[in-house]
Amino acid sequence: MIEARGLTKRYGDKLAVDGLTFDVRPGVVTGFLGPNGAGKSTTMRMVMGLDAPSAGGVTVNGRHYHDLPWPLHEVGALLEAKAIHPGRSARAHLQMLAQANRVPGRRVDELLELVGLTSVAGRRAGKFSLGMGQRLGIAAALLGDPDVLLFDEPVNGLDPDGIRWVRNLLKGLAHEGRTVFVSSHLMSEMALTADEVIIIGRGKLIAQRPVGDLLDQSALGFVRVRSPQMDRLVAALDAAGASVTVEDDGSASVRAMGAAAIGDLAADVHAVLHELSPQSASLEEAYMELTEDSIEYHGGQPVGAPAGGIR
Repeated sequence: MIEARGLTKRYGDKLAVDGLTFDVRPGVVTGFLGPNGAGKSTTMRMVMGLDAPSAGGVTVNGRHYHDLPWPLHEVGALLEAKAIHPGRSARAHLQMLAQANRVPGRRVDELLELVGLTSVAGRRAGKFSLGMGQRLGIAAALLGDPDVLLFDEPVNGLDPDGIRWVRNLLKGLAHEGRTVFVSSHLMSEMALTADEVIIIGRGKLIAQRPVGDLLDQSALGFVRVRSPQMDRLVAALDAAGASVTVEDDGSASVRAMGAAAIGDLAADVHAVLHELSPQSASLEEAYMELTEDSIEYHGGQPVGAPAGGIR
């Protein structure tokens, strides 16, 4: 369990994290989302004791990181993939960590096999690609078999097979009852991986809720309706207070009324339904809806691009 209460961090005049309060629970994958500069990496650094809060605090299993007697056995983290001495081999790097933390040597070989680096275990880490560095960082995070794990952008540099492997790994770790806290900018991947999300912007908490609830509550969700008596049905929906948009393909997108109520209304006005399908917003759409006012760096329209964007 990770618990943050009023967590705040200032760098001079810059307020990087502003009074964050949240819990990261065991047994689920918690995604940590926010625009660039939102304070995600700073928050993770404070969890790991690498930065001291300006106010408030954060604990891991009820204790501050610096009070943990053997931190690697309780908390594992991948915060920077290439934070490895470039002259050390992958095996030497893990062996050094294992010896310093009383981890059995056999654990090194187990993890090299798990992350797919056995064949390059003797190669210097400085020669590794970003993806290989990510795999080595994940191995280091898992070395002490901790119950709490933090991963900052763990799929950067990985190919599609590697991304799927990380996804399955994170979900498997959570299934074992561990606390898994992972940041990412890949909304499509978070939609497949995370059970719930914490969204921040400009250092402040915007939302914390299960992914399903976030999508269901988004204003971008709607119900798609098709009927051969569409004119009659649309008039009834309008009269009932629903927001109806008739699309070019003849369907209607209905907001502010659920599928069951639409079905009941269609029966009342004797309109046959050929389609009645709720359409949830995507995680990307829900995220953009919530963070629109928190983005510090908006891209401009490229010179010469059409009004609808680049085609």
